[in-house]
Amino acid sequence: SGVLIKGGAHLEHLGMVKAIAFDKTGTLTEGRPEVVEMGATEPGEDELLRVAAAVEQHSQHPLGAAVVRAAEARKLSLPAVGVVESVTARGIRSTIEGAPVAIGNLRLFRDAEVPVPESIGQSVADMQERGRSTMVVRHGERWLGVIGIADKPRPGVRAVLEELRRLGIGRLVMLTGDNAGVGAAVGREVGVDDVRAGLLPEDKVTAIQELLTEHGMVAMIGDGVNDAPALANATVGIAMGGAGTAVALETADVALMADDLGRLPFAVGLSRQARAVIRQNLWLSMGVIAGLVIATVAGGVGIGAAVLVHEGSTLVVLANALRLLRYSG
Repeated sequence: SGVLIKGGAHLEHLGMVKAIAFDKTGTLTEGRPEVVEMGATEPGEDELLRVAAAVEQHSQHPLGAAVVRAAEARKLSLPAVGVVESVTARGIRSTIEGAPVAIGNLRLFRDAEVPVPESIGQSVADMQERGRSTMVVRHGERWLGVIGIADKPRPGVRAVLEELRRLGIGRLVMLTGDNAGVGAAVGREVGVDDVRAGLLPEDKVTAIQELLTEHGMVAMIGDGVNDAPALANATVGIAMGGAGTAVALETADVALMADDLGRLPFAVGLSRQARAVIRQNLWLSMGVIAGLVIATVAGGVGIGAAVLVHEGSTLVVLANALRLLRYSG
């Protein structure tokens, strides 16, 4: 059914979770964002895209891929770049024509104590208010501008979340490294209960720990390197198998192999059904054993009959468990 579960304990735990945390990009959204607007300074949009795409073609981030596709659509010639350095949850750095290039969010420049011009800051704020993810581009001493990128929610994601609520999941939370404006816009569209935005990987871990304290058992679902620490700290880590990075897939306890979020309610429902069958089988087994002990002590059952009843109950337990093969959600 497109779900890989790495052991019986994870199957059992998944049926016990009370809250699920979701990464945004590539999990709740399609993970194929597109450049939708640009706030370029001189010498213009082509130069802004040319520099950004030259560096971002060496990145695995979906936002970087969107910039590269936009440059390809304009048939721009990309310059050679130097060594590329990825700065977690902030952006990327390299060199072009001997001058340093920095591309990322405002935190990338503030951490480096680089003063951001007011016009760049205002452009970022305006785009974020419209629900865009933003990338600021600086080449040498020149600020080339801001690129605004948007990603669409996965088709049917709201229905998936409603199905999870029907199964008894009490809290659905979105965790994202994006700004609050983008997070709020996507959160409203997909229908989560809570949005926590502007999170670094360690902040996602903190959010998971807070949810664990509040709800006891929590699942986390994501697809990227930045999600791996949160996946490891959740009761059950779930990776998107198709779009997921190797780190996320290795860390997770469950993988949705077809990259289909719609299989998540199936996995949760199967887990809850499995727990119900386990409880039924335990009560049945203990009931048969208790009955046999009483009947044997009272002298009402001989050893032959006791063996037959005991082994017969084992077959009943097995048949009850095999009903799970017919589970379809």
